[in-house]
Amino acid sequence: MNHSHPENCECFFCTSSVHAGFISTRIAGTDGVSLETLKWAKIFENQGIKAYYLAGELETPPERSYLCEKAHFQNPDIRFIFRNCFGKRQRKRSITKKIHSVKEELKDEIYKFIRKYHIDLLIPENAITIPLNIPLGLAITEIISETGMPVIAHHHDFFWERTHFLTNSVWEFLNMAFPPHLPTIHHVVINSSADNQLGLRTGVSSTIIPNVMDFENPPPPPDEFASDVRESLGIEDDAYFVLQPTRVIKRKGIEHAIELVSRLGVKAKLVISHASGDEGFGYEKRIREYSKLMNVDTTFVSRRIDEKRGYTKKGEKIYTLDDIYPHADLVTYPSNFEGFGNAFLEAIYYRKPIVVNTYSIYSIDIKPKGFQVIELDGYVNTQAIELAKTVLKDEVYREHMVEHNYRIANRFYSYDVLEKKLSGVIQTVIPLPQLTTDINPAAKPKQNAQ
Repeated sequence: MNHSHPENCECFFCTSSVHAGFISTRIAGTDGVSLETLKWAKIFENQGIKAYYLAGELETPPERSYLCEKAHFQNPDIRFIFRNCFGKRQRKRSITKKIHSVKEELKDEIYKFIRKYHIDLLIPENAITIPLNIPLGLAITEIISETGMPVIAHHHDFFWERTHFLTNSVWEFLNMAFPPHLPTIHHVVINSSADNQLGLRTGVSSTIIPNVMDFENPPPPPDEFASDVRESLGIEDDAYFVLQPTRVIKRKGIEHAIELVSRLGVKAKLVISHASGDEGFGYEKRIREYSKLMNVDTTFVSRRIDEKRGYTKKGEKIYTLDDIYPHADLVTYPSNFEGFGNAFLEAIYYRKPIVVNTYSIYSIDIKPKGFQVIELDGYVNTQAIELAKTVLKDEVYREHMVEHNYRIANRFYSYDVLEKKLSGVIQTVIPLPQLTTDINPAAKPKQNAQ
C-alpha cells in the first residue's frame, strides 16, 4: 500500500512537511526494537513523513541522526542509576538527585533535537516502556507535558512483564513515566496481552500493531559470498543444520533445542547465532555443559555473525543472519517468554520449518492464525520428535508446511498490514489540516529544514 507522491502532490502528508522524531536508547544492531523502528521509519517515509533519530547508539543516516550518549542504557551514569534502583526497596537521596540531574541533561538534548530537525511528532521506541534508562523516560514524559506535542509511543515490553524489575525503589517514577498517561500520546503495543495489561494497570487504551517482515518481497537466494556458510561453520554435508537464532539467555529455553536434537537420533549440528550479551555467561556455561551431557554437537558462532559482512582478524568470513537462514534445515525457537517473536517471523520468511515453545504471546496471538509448526508445550515430547523427523526427511511435506506458513504470514504480518495500521494511527495523531506550531521549544520556523 505504498503511498506514491507525484512531483506536485497535494496530499496532506506532502503539503504538511511533517517531521517525526524517533527516540530510543539505541537504534542499531539486530535487537527487536531497533529492527522494528527502522521498519516504522520506512513506512513513515512512504507516507511522506521525514524520519529523524535520537539515541545513545545509532546506525541511521547521519544527516538525520542526533547522538545522545546518556540515552544509551549502557552509559556508565545510567548503569549506576539502574543498579541502585532495581533489586532494592529503598534508594539514597543522592540517587534521586542523580536521576533528576541526568534527566535535565537529557531534556536539554531532546529539546535541541526537536529544534534542530523541527520535529512535529515524537515516537518513543520502548523508551517510556521498559525502565532501562529511568532519566530518559522521565525526560520524554516531561517534554510531552511541556510541549503538548503529538506522540506515538511504541511499546515492545513493559516492566511488569519482567520479574527482575518488580523489586525496585522507583515506583513513583515507573507509575509516572513507564508509560505516562497523557492526552497527546497514542499508545501502540505489539500484542493483545500488552493491550489488556496496559488498560487494566493504567486505564490507557492502545492500538495493537504486531511486528512485521517484508513478505511481499521474498528473500533472494544466497549469493556467492554466502554460498559456503555450511562449510565455513563446520557443518558436514551429511549433517542437518539446526539453527537457534537467538542470544544465549535463560528465557530462550535453549535446553529444549539441545534435547530435541539429541532425541532426533540423526547427525546434526546445533548452531547458536548470538552471544550472551550483557546478562552474564552463567547460562552459556550451562548450555555448553548440557550439550556435552546430551552428546549434541553445539557451536556458538556469534563472532562470525554481525549486522554487516566482513572478515575476522584470522580472515574468516563474517556473515549476516540473512546469509545464515537460507542454509538451515530446521529452526528452533523454544523461548519461555517473548514480547512478540521476531525470530518466528524470520524463519517463516526464509521458508524454514520451526520448533516453537508455546510461550504466551505465541499461543494468544500467533497460533490462532493457523501456522503449522512443531510445538513444544513447555517440554520436549515424543510427538514433537516424530513430527520433526518427518519434516526433515519428507521434502514434499516440508515444502507444503513452509509455503502454507508464508501465505499466512503475508496476510497478517506484512509491511502492507503495518502501513495500513500505522496510517490510521498517524491520521488520528496529526490533526488536519496542519499541526499547530505555537509550542515554543518545538516551534517550526517558516523555512524548511535542509
